[in-house]
This record gives sequence, C-alpha cells and structure tokens, in this order.
Amino acid sequence: MYQALYRKWRPQKFEDVVGQGHITQTLRTQVATGRLSHAYLFTGTRGTGKTTCAKILAKAVNCLNPDNGDPCNACAACRGIDDGSILDVVELDAASNNGVDQVRALRDEAVYAPAEVRRRVYIVDEVHMLTNAAFNALLKILEEPPEHLMFILATTELHKVPATILSRCQRFSFQRITPPDIQGRLLQVAGAEGISLTEDAAALLARLADGALRDGLSLLDQCAGSGGEIDRQAVLDTLGLAGNLRTAHLMNHIRRGNTAQALEEFASLYAAGKGVSSLLGELSALVRDLLLSKTAGAGGLSLMAGGYDAETLNTLSRGLTPQRLVQMLSLLQSTQSGLRSSASQRTDAELCLIRLCDPALDSSPEGLSARIAQLEQALAGGAVPVMEAPSQQPPWETAPPPPTIQDTSPSPEEPPFPEEPPLPEEPPLLEAPVLEDPPSPPTVQAPPAAETVPASRPARPVQAVSAAPGDNGRFWKELLPVLRGKLSNWAYMPLSDTKMVSGRLENDTLVIYSPDPFIQQTAGKRNVLSTIAQLASVKAGRAITAVVKLGEPPAASPVPAAPAFPTPGDPFAELVKTGQALGVDID
Repeated sequence: MYQALYRKWRPQKFEDVVGQGHITQTLRTQVATGRLSHAYLFTGTRGTGKTTCAKILAKAVNCLNPDNGDPCNACAACRGIDDGSILDVVELDAASNNGVDQVRALRDEAVYAPAEVRRRVYIVDEVHMLTNAAFNALLKILEEPPEHLMFILATTELHKVPATILSRCQRFSFQRITPPDIQGRLLQVAGAEGISLTEDAAALLARLADGALRDGLSLLDQCAGSGGEIDRQAVLDTLGLAGNLRTAHLMNHIRRGNTAQALEEFASLYAAGKGVSSLLGELSALVRDLLLSKTAGAGGLSLMAGGYDAETLNTLSRGLTPQRLVQMLSLLQSTQSGLRSSASQRTDAELCLIRLCDPALDSSPEGLSARIAQLEQALAGGAVPVMEAPSQQPPWETAPPPPTIQDTSPSPEEPPFPEEPPLPEEPPLLEAPVLEDPPSPPTVQAPPAAETVPASRPARPVQAVSAAPGDNGRFWKELLPVLRGKLSNWAYMPLSDTKMVSGRLENDTLVIYSPDPFIQQTAGKRNVLSTIAQLASVKAGRAITAVVKLGEPPAASPVPAAPAFPTPGDPFAELVKTGQALGVDID
C-alpha cells in the first residue's frame, strides 16, 4: 500500500531533523551523558518536528546500541518502538483523552516498571486540550515520578498550558523551518523518489509550506500525482493557484480606483462559486505580499506566500504607498473577521471593495494616514499640475479629467473691468468723510476765489473700522462649488473642509485662512492660487487676487448707523465749523 511521503520520510535520527539544530544537539548530548529529565515539553507550530523528536528521544533512551545520542534503529528496542509492538512507549492524543478519568488511569499504570525496555515513555500530543481536572491529576506524578518514567508533552498552544505544568518540564521551542531548508529537503526527497522537481518549483512549494515541512511534503506528494516534470507552472495548475490571476485582476482594479470594474469582477467570481471569505483571504494574502515587497525589499522574499511572481507584485504595487497598503490590509482583515456575524456577507464584501477603491470613504485612522501619505507624496514631487491628464492622475482617482478653464477675459478693445469716473480733487481741509443720507443734503457754495466742490458729486459712505473688512465668508462659500472639478482632488479636498478653511473677500483680495500649516502649504501652491484667482475674478466681475494666511479669520465688527441729527463732535458739525472758518454760509 502506498505510504504518504511525510510518513515515509519521517526522520529516524536527530541529525535528520531539519531546521531544529538548537534542540537536537541538546537532546543528543543529554542522551549521550545520561543527564535526562523526567518531563519534556515541546512547543511550536505544526509540522516543525515536535512528535518526530519525541519518538526519536523515546528510542534513544531505550536503544541497546546508541550512536553518540542517536538511536541505532536496528536493535529490537528501536524496531519494536517503530512498529508499535513495545507497549512501554505509549503515544496519546490529549484531544480525545482529555478527561480526568483517562489521566488517573495513566497515572495508576505509570508506576509499574517497564516490561521490555529500560524506560516507560508517555508521549502526550496536543496536551493543551486536557481539562483543568486532568492537569491537576497529572501534577503529582510529574513532580515526583518513578525513575523509570518519562513524559514528553507536545503542544501548539503554549499559553493554554498551566504554569504548574510548565515549571515541572524542560521546555523546547521549535521554530518555523525556513524556506531554504524546506526546499533542500524537498529536492532530496524528490531525488530519492525519482520525482522530476525543478528548483523554482521547489522554492514555490517551500514558500507555500509556511514553515511546516510536513505541509511541503504533502504538497509535493499532491503535485507528483499528476506525473511528468514538476515545474512552477505545474505547481500552480495542480494546486489551483492559477485562479490567483483573477484575484490579481481584481487587485489591479482596486489599485487604479476603478470601483465599477472591481465590483463587476467580484460579481463574476461570486457567480462562479467563489466564497466571500475565501476571496477576501486571497486579497489579504496578496496585499500582505505587496506590503512586504514594498517595505522589506529583497529580504522579504522568504516571507511571502509565494502565489505570485516578482513581476506581478511589482506591477500591482506601482503607485501604492506603504500607508495605503496598511489601510487596505486593515480593512480586509476587519471585514473578514466580521463575516461570521454578518447578515449579508456579499454586501459587506462590496462595501469593503468600495472603500478599498476610494480611500476617502474610509474614516479609520489607517484611511486618514493613507490620504496624508498620498498628499505628501504629491507634494514631495514638486508642483503638481492643477489640471492633470488621465495618465498623470494617481491610480486611485476615478473622476474624469476636469474641463479646461475657458478664457472669459474681454477683448483687447474693451477695458477688462468698468472704470469708475475720477473724483475731483478735494481741498485738504475737506478730507473729513460725509455721512450717508444726511437729514438735509447741504450744498457748499465756494467764494469766487476759492475752488468750488461740485454739488452733483455723491457723498461717500463712512468706512467702518473693522478688523476684517469683507463679506464674512459669503463669497468663499459661493465660490467653493465652482472650484470643484477645476482643482485636482489633492488640492480641493483640504480646501473644502469648512471647519479648517474659511475665506474673506477683502476689497480686491480673497484671503484664505486656515490654522493648519499643511493646508496652508497645499493651498499656497502657485498654480492653485492662480486657478482660484481666475475663478474668483470671473465670479466677482473684477480682478481678484488670492492669498493664503495661517490662522483664524478676524471677526468683523458691524458698521455704525448714521445719527438722525447732528450731535456735538459728529462729522456734520465739524463740516459746519469748517465752512464758517472759510467764510462759507451753510444752511
């Protein structure tokens, strides 16, 4: 009967164990010198050699002809332990024998001396599955066991083992096996089995194994069943990873910000039977690989899942900042964790895709960090054109290219703005302003020798003393809708924040106030201010300039009302006194 590769090629000596030299050397030394403990605890992830080392240690302590701490695998004790005929070495599964009654029976049986070998060994796998009562029943015999007794406990979840058990054992932590070590072992097994395995296919299988040699051998066993040479493409086809191309297409739509195409691709995958959780998991793995390639460079190749080649990863990471990738990965992880309690998994996945395509819809701290990184990247590249061509737009912008601003300036024959008639020059003593709408408009009669003031001249209004003369922000609020579409998104988004940005039209200058230095720097670009000034001039009907100031706008004070009658000290009384000094009669 055919035997799986991971069972057939299980190491029989400590020196055959891959990637755990720090543990195997210590165990060999203890066996060779006789400094053995009564209880060992092996911890680590799956497929790293915990059970294998436990069986080798059980053979080594009972071997009749040990070789420098390694079992000979030829004596009666070694062969009996391998085929299970020696009952003094017992392998238990704590997942199915986790009750206090089973542990009590084990404890009562363990006190008897072994019948065929020197030591009675109990290998308890997944020991964290024992109940609290079972752990308590195991404590006493672990603390004071007979000389012939040895316990080897193995677990993948060390945090579930009580501290009272940990303190009575020698603990060995098994590390994940590195991809180069797995690759070398796969090539060795493939050569011995007559399997044609290429180097790149072995490297891909090693990355897919995720640090577990048993998983790598199982994947090799699966690929070998198809027959022929096993290359990279054969691995992708056999393991069903060729479907990753559609996931890559979906990621490309997300990168470019094409929401409609991303939703259509998702609907197609959903209709083809792709599970929502599985799809989000594949996207998470892809974004993780992109983040590693972006941040770790060549050093992160050994950490990647291995489902995509370097060229595909370079293409998909183009235009994506690390902050953007972190935001995408966080959003995918949070959505995937909430699918179990979701009322509609498809709706949640579609909302996730919409937020992935447009980071402005993600209000999380990661989404804000991604948008800030986007603006910083644009600013670091120098002046960004106000009207960007579609090829120059960032990949996440989906809006069509904004229309060009039409030149609305008048023809050269006409003056650009209506000119006001020049006012006649006033005498120096008549510089005092005249109140608007006086009770009886006075007519000043000048003597023949003096210069007369025309009676038809309209009285000028009194200028209010105000800290911030202007329209109190009304002009800026009406101008904001006009700016939308005329400015690029990176410039319009901060300016449209009414809580952080306000504008005042002060005479012929539009002053934009903001307390945020970053917004001041963004809006203070020459091309941004030029576009704002052009649109403001068109709206106001006269030449307007635009400036940006850091801080809050000053509060405007109201204009004082004109008095009904002349009062002492008012401008009209001063005008009467001035006329009397010049010899002019004022009625």
